[in-house]
Amino acid sequence: MQNPPYFRGMGPEKGVISDISGAKVLAILGDMVTTDHISPAGSFKDTTPAGRYLVERQVPVREFNSYGSRRGNHEVMMRGTFANIRIKNEMLDGVEGGYTLGPDGKQTSIYDAAMAHAESGTPLVIFGGKEYGAGSSRDWAAKGTALLGVKAVIAESFERIHRSNLVGMGVIPFEFTGGDTRGSLGLKGDETVSISGLSGDLKPLSEVPATIAYGDGTVKTIMVKCRIDTEVEIEYIENGGVLHYVLRNLAKSAA
Repeated sequence: MQNPPYFRGMGPEKGVISDISGAKVLAILGDMVTTDHISPAGSFKDTTPAGRYLVERQVPVREFNSYGSRRGNHEVMMRGTFANIRIKNEMLDGVEGGYTLGPDGKQTSIYDAAMAHAESGTPLVIFGGKEYGAGSSRDWAAKGTALLGVKAVIAESFERIHRSNLVGMGVIPFEFTGGDTRGSLGLKGDETVSISGLSGDLKPLSEVPATIAYGDGTVKTIMVKCRIDTEVEIEYIENGGVLHYVLRNLAKSAA
């Protein structure tokens, strides 16, 4: 068991929703990426980020067991997010598994890339296709995404429950509009993404501008639909997630 960092630095009052500026791309994923692709599941080797973490703490490989048996340890679970051996990140050619390009442009694990970006304070986005987050409701698919530092997921469409779970963890889902897709935009993964129109009086289901700065210097602005669907979900995001929202309300009612 580990104490996750969800409430670290949490104050008594909710915050505000801020624009996303200078985000880098952690992964570009295809259609029907399921929560089983995203969420940590099954066994893992000592060469994986989760395995290395346990080995460094003198846990023998025979005692690794599975991600499911260690779901109370966020350090293991976040290292296994997007680590499914069948997931395909379109930033890499012909590579399957939980890999991406790090800040130095070299192939590395999604976890290690996310931590390298976190060190420089760089927010992250994920691009997806149709029915992103399909399948069973797996809470760690959203928890792990948030812990990796992902601030937004931009996809063609979302599975209903996973969209809600992302919002509950403070990650904002966006949908492409106007026929735009990851393919039509020619995304490679070296882009920088900024999303404005979020700060101030954001309304549910607003369309806001997303500016994509390509690696070759080209800049394109598209409109994306913010899939914060209700007023109470606005409050969840302002609070940093549903856990913070509930805890602050409990504290106020007990005062």
